[in-house]
Amino acid sequence: MLVQNRSAPDPRLLTNHRRSTASAVATAGSFSKGFDDIASWTFENLSKIVIAGLLIASAAAVLILLPGIGDTAAFLCFERSESSHFDSSRIRLPSVNWNSIPHIAPTLSDPYSSFRAERWIVVAAPSHSLPSATLRRLAGIKGWQLLAVATSQTPVDFSLKGAIILSLDLQSRLGFRSTDYLPYDSHVRKSIGYLFAIQHGARLIYDTDDRADVLDGDLGRRFDLQLSAGSEILLQYSHHDPNRTVVNPYIHFGQRSVWPRGLPLDCVSKIDREEFYTEVYGGHQFIQQGLSDGLPDVDAVFYFTRKSSGLEAFDLRFDADAPKVALPQGTMVPVNSFNTLFHSQAFWAMMLPASVSSMASDVLRGYWAQRILWEIGGHVAVYPPTIHRLDNAQAYPFAEEKDLHVNVGRLIDFLLSWRSNKHTLFERILHLSYAMAEEGFWSELDMRFTAAWLQDLLAVGYQQPRLMSLELDRPRAMIGHGDKKEFYPKKLPSVHLGVEEVGIVSSEIGNLIKWRKNFGNVVLVMHCSRQVDRTALEWRLLYGRVFKTVIILSEERNADLMVERGQLSHAYKYLPKIFSRYAGADGFIFLQDNMILNYWNLLQADKNKLWITNKVPESWITAKIDSNSSQWLVNQASLVKQAVSNFPAHFQTNFKDSNGEESLTICGSELFYIPRRFVGDFVDLVELIGNLDIHHMVAVPLFFMALDSPQNFDSDSLSRTLYLKDKGEIGFNLSSYSAQVPALYPFSISNESEFIKLIRVMASGDQLLKEMV
Repeated sequence: MLVQNRSAPDPRLLTNHRRSTASAVATAGSFSKGFDDIASWTFENLSKIVIAGLLIASAAAVLILLPGIGDTAAFLCFERSESSHFDSSRIRLPSVNWNSIPHIAPTLSDPYSSFRAERWIVVAAPSHSLPSATLRRLAGIKGWQLLAVATSQTPVDFSLKGAIILSLDLQSRLGFRSTDYLPYDSHVRKSIGYLFAIQHGARLIYDTDDRADVLDGDLGRRFDLQLSAGSEILLQYSHHDPNRTVVNPYIHFGQRSVWPRGLPLDCVSKIDREEFYTEVYGGHQFIQQGLSDGLPDVDAVFYFTRKSSGLEAFDLRFDADAPKVALPQGTMVPVNSFNTLFHSQAFWAMMLPASVSSMASDVLRGYWAQRILWEIGGHVAVYPPTIHRLDNAQAYPFAEEKDLHVNVGRLIDFLLSWRSNKHTLFERILHLSYAMAEEGFWSELDMRFTAAWLQDLLAVGYQQPRLMSLELDRPRAMIGHGDKKEFYPKKLPSVHLGVEEVGIVSSEIGNLIKWRKNFGNVVLVMHCSRQVDRTALEWRLLYGRVFKTVIILSEERNADLMVERGQLSHAYKYLPKIFSRYAGADGFIFLQDNMILNYWNLLQADKNKLWITNKVPESWITAKIDSNSSQWLVNQASLVKQAVSNFPAHFQTNFKDSNGEESLTICGSELFYIPRRFVGDFVDLVELIGNLDIHHMVAVPLFFMALDSPQNFDSDSLSRTLYLKDKGEIGFNLSSYSAQVPALYPFSISNESEFIKLIRVMASGDQLLKEMV
């Protein structure tokens, strides 16, 4: 696990937690009674909610680990999920009198009541009695005070020379409102430790865990411990691309094929170096994210797909000589909780949300904090490696990342669009937390936790920073030639299944870039008819590496996996809505999940023409309609005749007189392409069909012949598609697979083991795929 171990809660402690929370809620004068009833319901049913969420996540957990390194903008959907954690109509923004928060002084029962220190290291105390060697070294760093925050998993006899151990008992006596909102068994209890450190004089807080081995034992070697406005100039990512909202900082530091936990997966395939940087005055990098040699902060997708065995340990290195780099407003970066330095101006940003999965908590905190940081003129900067973390090669809990892969892209878009007219920083922070609860990024619990957290900050003497004007709302300055700064990152060796990245890997990445360049503005619409809960994320990860986005349709909607409802029998009727959503796309490919697409064989296809399998006799047939025809054929032919009779003249030019013989063109329509220039006509045809019950296999060839003459199709692009209907659905028997054809049909892929086998055979056409299984 990459942050902290999170084991099953002690039911006795959870019972006590609910009781203490209910008691605290009953006495909280700042909230209405109706609001308290909601919170009580939330706590009483929290275990059910969590179990339900984990069951959904577990079904897809292993799947996402296998196929690829891209994701899709389906994760960026702005539609509110119907399966949010709550009913947003029941949420109320808490009313807090910020001017009447009583002071909380260290109690006499606090053995450290008179202790003061300016520099603190905060970790969650481990679940074993003997502190690790790295934890002992953290305690020995000169000029810093180590604070270990106990959870229910921490032995009562845990001790460490030079460290303050914040036991559960001591936490309960500190008088913080926030305590009531935190689970006993989780590292998010570090939030109490942050408050304790602030109360005892903190000016700097280093957020880390017990596996961080600080390089040379000196946090000041690379972090900026002293900030002075305008004293230095920092390299900064350029804002020249308004569509770029998040970056992978690992590329800047020499590891282009590694990505951090919390990076939207559709950004993983963007591995090019920066065309140029700009510069910014230092002194406002209030949150400083350090990198980790050894085991970096990576997600489960990377962790499992890049390991050749469960016993292999990662030992990656970043460029220690690369300059630190800042993020401009409008551009974000994943921020974690095990190697991050917070200056006092950003202490408000340290709250770890408690209602999301443990591996998502710090990442969501980081994005939330970056958005608020812009309100005070601050920014995040990323620093060269400051620690080494040993990979203990233990099982990695992907289920704990469920809130990341589904929501993080949508969260970033939401944060960039969010605005507030509140008059103080804390009011805006609470307003944003409320808005995030409304959108389902975290629950009402975290909104109330935010209110308690902010009151606790004021109660221990923290002064909230002043607001500044938001640069996002001002016209961006033009970047002149003299403003452009170049930096060429090193290309450091990276480990892929035990093989170092050398020239061949660079060539393979070059192929991926070539495919991405060709299809990067093409939307793939995929209909999944087989166990969508076990395959949707896999298809996204496989094809999302290449295409602009992958939209998943299925017979049933699955909001958690961003799967949209679309009946296969009338799939064409759902396409206009998708067309309007991606108005700038070059074109749209429709694909059924029983058709395997070898995208590398379509580079020569003409993206300005229609593609369909009209030259594949197993797919495109013309059936004669007579007395021997089935009733279904007769009915479909009648509906087509009715539809064509209502077409405008320009849609009827390709329908010839058949000398009295009635026929019906049918196409499997498992795969076809519609370029941008035909989208408007396609939408018109769908509207002309209206409520006529014309089947997808009939409507698609009908539309294609109405749109253009078949001689103008790029029929050759799909003419070598391999149909294996005589063999039935192949399933996981891939002996008939060929990487030399553009597509193959039919293959039934319905679970992770079959998908692994598919990826292995597809690797003969896309060499990078072999790294992922």
